Amino acid sequence: MPGVIMQAKATQRGRSSPREPGRRDFLTAMGAAAATFALGVPARATADARDAATAAEYVDVQLLDITDLHGYLQGAPGSNSVIVGNGGRSYTVGGVAYMAAHLERLREGHPHSLFFTPGDSFSGWEFDAAAFADEPTIEALNRMGLDFATAGNHEFDKSPAMLRRHMEQGIPFPVEGRDTSFTDSSGLRFHGADFRHYSANVVRSQDGTTVLPAYNIERVATADGRELPIGFIHLTAVGSERFPGSYQPGLATLDAVATADRYAALLKSQGVNAIVLSLHDGAVAGGDFNSGADPSGPALDLALRVSPDIDAIVTGHWHTRFNMMVPDPNGVPRPFVEAGCYGQVINEINLRLDPLTGRVVRELTVSTNHPNTRDIAPHPELQEVVTYWAGQAAARDRTRIGQQSGSFLRTRNTAGESTMGNLAADWALWAGSRPTDPENDANVHPNVPAQLAVIAAAPRVGQAIIAGDLVLDAASGGAVTFGSAWRAIGFGDPIVSAWVSGQRIHDALEEQWTTTESGELRFAPLAVSRNVRYSFDARGPVGDRVHPADVFIDGVPLDLGRSYRLAAPSYTFLASDGYPALSEFQEPYRHQRDFESFVAYVRETAVLAPQPRGRVTAANTSSVAADVGAVVDPPLLLLPDGTPVPRPEAAIISADRPLPARGGGRPPC
Repeated sequence: MPGVIMQAKATQRGRSSPREPGRRDFLTAMGAAAATFALGVPARATADARDAATAAEYVDVQLLDITDLHGYLQGAPGSNSVIVGNGGRSYTVGGVAYMAAHLERLREGHPHSLFFTPGDSFSGWEFDAAAFADEPTIEALNRMGLDFATAGNHEFDKSPAMLRRHMEQGIPFPVEGRDTSFTDSSGLRFHGADFRHYSANVVRSQDGTTVLPAYNIERVATADGRELPIGFIHLTAVGSERFPGSYQPGLATLDAVATADRYAALLKSQGVNAIVLSLHDGAVAGGDFNSGADPSGPALDLALRVSPDIDAIVTGHWHTRFNMMVPDPNGVPRPFVEAGCYGQVINEINLRLDPLTGRVVRELTVSTNHPNTRDIAPHPELQEVVTYWAGQAAARDRTRIGQQSGSFLRTRNTAGESTMGNLAADWALWAGSRPTDPENDANVHPNVPAQLAVIAAAPRVGQAIIAGDLVLDAASGGAVTFGSAWRAIGFGDPIVSAWVSGQRIHDALEEQWTTTESGELRFAPLAVSRNVRYSFDARGPVGDRVHPADVFIDGVPLDLGRSYRLAAPSYTFLASDGYPALSEFQEPYRHQRDFESFVAYVRETAVLAPQPRGRVTAANTSSVAADVGAVVDPPLLLLPDGTPVPRPEAAIISADRPLPARGGGRPPC
């Protein structure tokens, strides 16, 4: 395998194991550690772990992990590139070229070193990776020597088949060099990952079979040539199949604790006495990246309950940073860690294995979060990868994919209609009528073409899928570039087509209006596809502004008792943007993601022509009692330094969804 990974060879000798610490030892050790949280000061299971570096009679195993890289090869922008450690000290972090250099340093002197991730490596949020089907991320991870990966929710943002057949095996789809299978920095076509993805709890909804392997077993050698197994169980965040980005009608996720316990018992029955849980779900535990304070969240709940046969719990998904020990159900401490996101942190766990039994000597376990700082020389091989893809992305950004005959703007008329909104709704209707995608293997219902489409142009909550205008560039003859189309519409969610009753369509149109606590009328307009016309009464009360007889689909009045095939973003169907009437849908079919889908629409349409406004009409606007309502565009979410939050992250943060953790914490991805 190309890259910087080191091969493992054993040098340890055996001895009898010391006693296991009890709950009192654990609490005492936690109290001592609380006073010394600092950069380079690790979390230790007990005070005995301070001498673990000299315990040569054990088999030393180094676990290195990163999480939620999201394709940030260059490092995330703005405040996401700064983390805080002991004493409030800040560190500038990120970038795979620096990460590779840190990994080389950390691996020195560790013949048994394993490098893995708890998920969300790709579904790239950095254009350099996302614009090339996340293949740049795989190349970087290959070169850094990633051994294996847990599938996070974003690994399912396309389909299980795309994950297995393309990301792992390198099979092109659909068009080599246009959609996937680009030439990498070595001059070769993408060949797929040199590592595998795992998940024990993502299953097919129809038959309960797992879509990926549930666990893997790695082996390390003792001084006398025997092999000791280490088992890794992998879990994906429960409910991932109902997240807007990873919405997959044909998948389901099993209970995390029950699944982990099941596979821990299975591994033990196979003679595996060292077990690690790689979990794509997380928690919040303070702001210091190398400590943990007042933790809460689903991963903590799991860590306190899951089988005591599991020796370490590595988490992700929440984009938080913490490093601590928590007691298992028997009161024995084990690492509980998360390594931030976007390449901010590398977590290191040092396990000591009894050479006779292969059991982890828990009281000698040490865990440290290392900042991926930029104060060292970047690794030259990975720097070449980063530089290459940055150049490729800049060129692709400028590539012409179509033409426009006029400007498409978000500027709305009195009825809330805009040329950009109309374009987005027409694209959604097109996207919801596409032929069946053979690589989209997590659909269980028929692909029935959509009959109409709606797009939340200025949603009640969340973010608008319309991100910008498409302004006519006369100098280029109206060229539409790949980059301008990519940035105009989308935040990484698919278009979905589903059966919705006429009553629900009517109710959703009524949900465009709400009254604030201060009594102000708000208007959250829905853009409709070109075959839809409707009017609303500007004098009517909230909930009674649209008469069904004034709604026409293909020239025929809306029938409240009939079902219609509606296309809309998954974000809208899941009520993330505040139109709950549409969440009662049947037989959904997932289509392509918005970024790629809109680019494909521009390519196929060839010439985009603005359509006259008039799909929506506001009646009785001249009446004294008329009030169309105030349109409030979703606020631009900003990081502490004032830079915008990445659009996919902003969409999830601001979506209409519950807060699962004490204190209001919830995962941003």
